[in-house]
Amino acid sequence: MLRQDVLGPWGANENQHQRTMDTSSPWEQARPVVSVLAVATGLERGHEESKMVDRPAIAVVDDDESVRESLPDLLREFGFAARTFSSAEEFLASGCVDQIACVLLDIAMPGMTGLELQSKLRDQGQRLPIIFITARRDGSVRPRALEQGAVECLFKPFSDAALLHALNTALHRN
Repeated sequence: MLRQDVLGPWGANENQHQRTMDTSSPWEQARPVVSVLAVATGLERGHEESKMVDRPAIAVVDDDESVRESLPDLLREFGFAARTFSSAEEFLASGCVDQIACVLLDIAMPGMTGLELQSKLRDQGQRLPIIFITARRDGSVRPRALEQGAVECLFKPFSDAALLHALNTALHRN
């Protein structure tokens, strides 16, 4: 029998893991309690710090202030770094385009639209994965965005799970 008191079933000293309480088998007693977030983002106990240092940076480009305030918190919960921009022009002028792993981009903004920014980035040789977010339910918007290379087009309001799935898809394609 494995010595679970010294070496748990995952090869780590059991003191590195919290234990669940009041279970029947030694295997169940040694099971670590891992948050849903840690599972969803691939972070396991003891590895958060090393992985968080190298977190992918996600740009949120949206003229809606409430989106720019709320999405970064959710992105950080998912394990990403976040940068916000109120316009496509601000994003381009920021000088951080090369540091961004993915762009969450509103389609309809004053000035340069999200689709125009996507085209400009492509013309500049930037191959950033883009996830469009929009409140417009126009039936032609989503197919056009995807046709032009977007990873996904999410309609506001979208679920946390839909956003995480789109981000994972975007980062694995890149």
